[in-house]
Amino acid sequence: MSTSTPPGDRIAKVLARAGVASRREAERMIEEGRIAVNGKVIDRAALNVTEADKITVDGNPIGAPEKPRLWLYHKPTGLVTTTKDEQGRPTIFDDLPEELPRVMTVGRLDLNSEGLLLLTNDGGIKRKLELPSTGWLRRYRVRVNGRPTDDMLTPLRKGITVDGQNFQPMIVSLDRQQGANAWLTVALREGKNREIRRAMADIGLQVNRLIRVSYGPFQLGQLKSGAVEEVRSKIVRDQLGLEGDAPEKPKVQRRSRNDDSGKKPFARKSYAGAKGRSDGPATGGAKPKRGPKSDSRSPKKRG
Repeated sequence: MSTSTPPGDRIAKVLARAGVASRREAERMIEEGRIAVNGKVIDRAALNVTEADKITVDGNPIGAPEKPRLWLYHKPTGLVTTTKDEQGRPTIFDDLPEELPRVMTVGRLDLNSEGLLLLTNDGGIKRKLELPSTGWLRRYRVRVNGRPTDDMLTPLRKGITVDGQNFQPMIVSLDRQQGANAWLTVALREGKNREIRRAMADIGLQVNRLIRVSYGPFQLGQLKSGAVEEVRSKIVRDQLGLEGDAPEKPKVQRRSRNDDSGKKPFARKSYAGAKGRSDGPATGGAKPKRGPKSDSRSPKKRG
């Protein structure tokens, strides 16, 4: 009996590479009977397909696999990170520039959080960036109500359990006390739901502003609220270990500062962003220990 692997790739992977959906979403679409191969609706994801197979989604043929792409998006507060919201709240997809292709988010930021959100057209990139095993460091500027001390923050650095859920140790520094509030820098390598807010509440601190300023080597920098910039193809390949053709030269380039790993800064392609805002908080550049520069409520550089 032959045990050789059928030729081609799994259907969910092919759909993800074509920018239709993430692998998990593609599997749900298959279960819903929305995917057909060579004119026959399929009901299982355990199917390999080749370039010779004709795949349709809701009766429409999928396009050729797109080049893996990655964008930086400065998510404003007041938007949910989902395609549709059952409560009718506005989503980030209502805010994105119309010229963007279909994109998926890498992880999430909750309704009241702001800052760097990565977007991609490739389900494989999404999965790779979200896997806990990759250990991408996420860094945040956090404003809390209260007067935290170094001793108060010690449990966060050791790792705590909140409502039966274990949180890994965080990197936490107290940057500045500003009236009734304090600014902290928090870094972690996992992305559990509302992790920072829940952890802070557990030690008696209420988060009233949370800004993600970096995700691995990718920095928010001076990107304005609501704006989007594409990461150059070469940087995407180098950072994620992908293979591909030589990247196209971006029309607009901006350089960010080095991240913690010491890797060279990278250039990014800007979208005009008709929906991008200039009235949101600035982020103070790629160095995460600085607060938002243009916000009078944010901390100044420590002396």
